Amino acid sequence: MALQFSDNEIRVLGCLIEKEITTPEYYPLSLNALMNACNQKSNRDPVMTLDEAAVRDALRSLTDQYLVRSASSDSRVAKYEHRVNELYNFHRNEIAVLCVLFLRGPQTPGELRTRAERMFAFEDLEAVHSALNLLMRREPPVVKGLPRQPGTKESRYMHLFGGEETPVDTTEQGPPTTSAWSASINPERIVQLETEVDSLRRELETLREQFANFQKQFQ
Repeated sequence: MALQFSDNEIRVLGCLIEKEITTPEYYPLSLNALMNACNQKSNRDPVMTLDEAAVRDALRSLTDQYLVRSASSDSRVAKYEHRVNELYNFHRNEIAVLCVLFLRGPQTPGELRTRAERMFAFEDLEAVHSALNLLMRREPPVVKGLPRQPGTKESRYMHLFGGEETPVDTTEQGPPTTSAWSASINPERIVQLETEVDSLRRELETLREQFANFQKQFQ
């Protein structure tokens, strides 16, 4: 299968995978729930604003490629589920890494370990590297490593579902920093704080979903 999916298709696929693992009680997803997942501001990079037509188009394309299907349910509302494991037979550690790369772009093994925690608990960085190696050894490969950036200890990795073109890195734009300032930055602490903020945002999203479902009972 040629790996050349659009950004919208990758976002839809990533959201279906994420919600199946983290909120199985709300999975498969309705069109509205999927649109909200695609556009949520937490755990997404970049943040997107997809309308209903864009999500429908992505679903139609993914369905034609056998990666998504309409799920049978007792509800009158159509719901959708992914078929990634049926086509690729990923292990749990592989699908967790791939999902985070779908939703947040290129990342270091340390970032992947922290951000994939809700989907798979990696014991250490070696376990993350093991999952990455499995994904890179597939035929065709679905992940590749990127050149290490100046001043960084870890290389980043990107998925190849959108092709091999390396994303433009905007993290170095802006005024140059001094070596003293760079040395004072603690990447692990930043990731930890980011994770705590993401956790609070996820709790808020869950509360919103629960409240919306509660309202529907009286409509």
